[in-house]
Amino acid sequence: MAKKRIYITENDKKKLEKLIQEARHQNLYNEEYIKSLITEIEIAKVVKSKSIPKDVITMNSQVRLISPDGEEEDYTLVFPNEADVMNNKISILAPVGTAMIGYKVGDVIEWPVPEGIVKFVVKEILYQPEAEGDYE
Repeated sequence: MAKKRIYITENDKKKLEKLIQEARHQNLYNEEYIKSLITEIEIAKVVKSKSIPKDVITMNSQVRLISPDGEEEDYTLVFPNEADVMNNKISILAPVGTAMIGYKVGDVIEWPVPEGIVKFVVKEILYQPEAEGDYE
């Protein structure tokens, strides 16, 4: 199955590439997750922060996902040092985090779990830093 082409900001790309280097150097994260993030970055259309569509998930975006059974979940996509599962802050290096980056409202996000594949639809972007004028 071909991967969906995603959008990523130049700023997020730079930060994620630095994160990948650090993660590999420190050997703290699953290499499979790192490779998955690299693949996402490689296929992404890179745009200036001011040009990213408001309906695209960027770093530090808060999003509402809806499961096939109608259950809604809100998540914030963050860097690993800010991850807090109890507060639905999901690391970009977690499978669901890597799956979220660059997707937009209406897209179906899929990621593997031991039981199979989990699917959610991006229902809405509750907060996107770039849409609010925060380009850093």
